[in-house]
Amino acid sequence: MLMALNGGTMKELNGKSRMIRLKVWGDNACFTRPEMKVERVSYDVMTPSAARGILEAIIWKPAIRWHVAQIDVLKPIRWESVRRNEVGCVMSPRTQHLLIEEQRQQRAGLFLRDVAYTIHAWLELTDKAGPEDSIIKFQEMFLRRAEKGQTFHRPYLGCREFAAHFEPVFHDQPSPEPIEETRELGYMLHDMDYTGQSPTAHFFRASMGAGRVKVPPFKSGEVWS
Repeated sequence: MLMALNGGTMKELNGKSRMIRLKVWGDNACFTRPEMKVERVSYDVMTPSAARGILEAIIWKPAIRWHVAQIDVLKPIRWESVRRNEVGCVMSPRTQHLLIEEQRQQRAGLFLRDVAYTIHAWLELTDKAGPEDSIIKFQEMFLRRAEKGQTFHRPYLGCREFAAHFEPVFHDQPSPEPIEETRELGYMLHDMDYTGQSPTAHFFRASMGAGRVKVPPFKSGEVWS
């Protein structure tokens, strides 16, 4: 049952939400490492940008911005090697047509299988928020849409063919227990910065402690391009 947020705290009223949790899972996932140019190879766990994409598939407005704070890994990390057909080029506004039969390429991919995560995130208002906008409004909208399964488009786990199932974890419910595993994950994509003349990738040093991956703030010394 959807729980009301009862007016919220001062922090929420001032433009920053409480922590919102969303459980997501699926049969396969591929959070592609950008250094792999030919074959698709996934990161060991979900990236913050992929988590943000799932949240924005449920609700996104110019008035809000999502910040991912933590990702819990709920199932053991398992791999699956798959060979599949892909298109070897992309279309541009100047392209009149694309013959898939001529551009088809067969590539191998190393994907994750049987995955489940809990995304911990919060949202804030942007300078595009109007006088009628509030954090409480968007929190309730997100929880209502997530509980009913409503989305702007089907959320996915890294690649569009890997659909994500999801359900909200309300603030009065215990968070699902992550796996008991600790490991270094190396350099991981944090997110893309689109404020400059061209998109810039930002990375951070990721590690998993008892199944939890802490995500540093985007504008911090722990994140670099």
